[in-house]
Order: sequence, then structure tokens, then C-alpha cells
Amino acid sequence: MDIKITSLSGGEAGSVTLADEIFGLEPREDILQRVVRWQLAKRQQGSHQTLGRAEIARTGAKLYKQKGTGRARHGSARAPQFRGGGKAHGPVSRSHAHDLPKKLRALGLKHALSAKAKSGGLIVVDEIASSDGKTKAVATQLAGLGWTNALIIGGSDLDVNFSRSARNLPNIDVLPVQGINVYDILRRQTLVLSKAAVEALEERFK
Repeated sequence: MDIKITSLSGGEAGSVTLADEIFGLEPREDILQRVVRWQLAKRQQGSHQTLGRAEIARTGAKLYKQKGTGRARHGSARAPQFRGGGKAHGPVSRSHAHDLPKKLRALGLKHALSAKAKSGGLIVVDEIASSDGKTKAVATQLAGLGWTNALIIGGSDLDVNFSRSARNLPNIDVLPVQGINVYDILRRQTLVLSKAAVEALEERFK
């Protein structure tokens, strides 16, 4: 697959041939769904917790005598049916992460890249850099290119000025190629890859 290389100034900078085994697959929604679910479950905090009857700071003495009152038999005020008692079967702190085979994760990334290429949302640029590091200048530059909702992937070493200046722009994410992931690719309308990122991805999946 051949694709034109553009520059941040809007001009053409040649072309590049993308590997079909990475960018030319037929996207499968089931694989993408599994990888996204794995990502979101892994980052879920899971710190919600309630107190059970064993953790309530309340007297454990019997409320009243067993017989002779005509009332129901109760042993502890910590029981879940009482106001101020423990929560029955409440949530506890735990990890929501689950396993996903490494080969499936790699395949999910290929399908996400292929989905962007097929939909026309993939753009390759020669270099991702900013000379002055001003947010206003980068915002104007990206708006002129039509990148209002984009994930921008640079090489292994991001340009510090560009990453800092794009940090506060809404709907714009900038990541090094090591941080590329399926969820961020799918949540943004446009995927922008630098030449260095394309080379790194092809080397990674070689």
C-alpha cells in the first residue's frame, strides 16, 4: 500500500510503501473489542469497597435476651439488616485485569492500524517537531491541516517542544511509538504517524 507523506506545513514530502501484513488487513471488530476491553479493565482502579459485618466498629453484644420478648431472635447489631450494620456481599478492592494472549494483542494493534488505513484516517508525516514550542502556533498549524481530533505518534524520542505545546490541545494526543495502543487509535478520528514511527512498527512486527 502506497501513501503520500505530508509535512506539518501542508506540503508533500514523497511517498512510503506500507506493509500489507500490518496496514492492509481486513479489520475484525471482535478482535478490536477484546483488546479494548482488556486495556480498559487493566486500568480500572477497583478501589471501591464497603464494610462487612466483621469490619463495623459497633458492639457485638446481644441486643436483647433470646426469649420472652416476643420479638425476633437477633444476636448482633452489626448484622446487615440493621441501620449502621455491615453491607452484605458488598464490593471489595480487587484488580479487574484479565489475561489476553500476547499474539492477540499484537493482532489487535495490526487490525486497528488497518482499520484507520481502510477508512482514510491514516496520515504519514515526514517529521513531528516544533521550533518555538508555542501552543498557539501548533494549534493553528494542526487546524490548518484539519487535525481537530487526532492521535499523533512520533518516533522513540518525541520532540520536546511539540509534545509540550500540544499537551493542552483538546482531542489531540501525542505519544511515542512505544505507547501506541488500540484504544487510543480507535478513540481518535485521525491517526498521524511519523516516518520514524512507521519504520519502528514495521520493525516491531517483522
